[in-house]
Amino acid sequence: MTRSVPAAGATTGYVYPWDLAGDPAAVDRIVATGVDTVALAAAYHATRAPTPLHPQHRLVNATHAACYVPVRPAVWHGRRLTPLTPAWINGPDPFGSASTALTEAGLPVHAWTVLTHNTALGTANPDLTVHNAYGDTYPYALCPAAEEVADYAETLLTEIIRLGQPTGIVLEACGPLGVDHIGHHDKTELARWTPTQRQLLSLCFCTACRHRYHRAGIDSDRLATEVRATCTAAPQTVEEALGASTADALRTVRTSLTAAFRRRMVTAARAARPGIHVALHADAEPWATGPFATVADDPGHGADTLVAGGWEGPEHSQGALGALAPPAGGRARLAAFLQPRTLGGISPEQLVDLLVESGASQLHLYHLGLVPQAGLDLFSRLTGAARGRRSAP
Repeated sequence: MTRSVPAAGATTGYVYPWDLAGDPAAVDRIVATGVDTVALAAAYHATRAPTPLHPQHRLVNATHAACYVPVRPAVWHGRRLTPLTPAWINGPDPFGSASTALTEAGLPVHAWTVLTHNTALGTANPDLTVHNAYGDTYPYALCPAAEEVADYAETLLTEIIRLGQPTGIVLEACGPLGVDHIGHHDKTELARWTPTQRQLLSLCFCTACRHRYHRAGIDSDRLATEVRATCTAAPQTVEEALGASTADALRTVRTSLTAAFRRRMVTAARAARPGIHVALHADAEPWATGPFATVADDPGHGADTLVAGGWEGPEHSQGALGALAPPAGGRARLAAFLQPRTLGGISPEQLVDLLVESGASQLHLYHLGLVPQAGLDLFSRLTGAARGRRSAP
């Protein structure tokens, strides 16, 4: 049976609040792409973002992770983890201002929320970050095994929904981050670590994770020693590196942690606004860390949409979608996360056909503020192709 893209929310375009601030033409450009929904950043990590079509600037340096809805002191009083506000955009409520402009143009707004990726808070609170087997800390990676981190993320999400009043949320970094991180002029590619070495270097040994390992019958000191001993040997899989029994126990601990964290976030979101649409940046790989968190071993993830991160090309995107199909379960839809390079030499119409046949019912377009006009034109062709698919008999 040929699949067709559903009419509701079939295409989502990503934007930052600063893409709209000071640019009276921004909303019209976004509308012209034909997207059905806008994912507007409500809490986002540090970045250096180009703004090739903005009339006032060409770069925005967001020097630290920030919350773009008001940070209410009474809510955050007494907490170590308190979101910072942005100094690079004017106004007390950048998310609200941008959201109002988009809503008035007829575009539903989903709050794009980054949870555990926060270098400023991680640097200030290293005990709450991911620690690898060598004792190195990853300051950008708040570890959700720590209750303070989970409580921070839940409060952040609740505040964004209550103050921002979005019709949906898009959850990024809804789980632990690992060794892979682009920033601070990253040079880790020169180490030529294999995927398995990166997975081993992403295993966390913070105090909270060590407690979880102990409860699961895993000796964390011995595990750290094994990781250090095998990491340089370039094993083919984590199972080969640690042995099947240890790897299986470790996998259960890690996927259970991410599942519990995710369910807590989804529950908090729906408590703050019943019926809110929940999209999740997701990965089927059980050892996955980063912006696209694992949903392995968790068919009851609770999300309405799982967003697959296959942007390296058509085959990568098809593979990511295909791998997510089993854990998507019954009602969750699959979305393909696309950048201009995803096309890999084929036409937008051909790409949409491939993605729909691979199970995608939505397209998430990254990013309407980062690309030049040629990129927006390409996104317009993608939305047009998706619209053609869903209107076809």
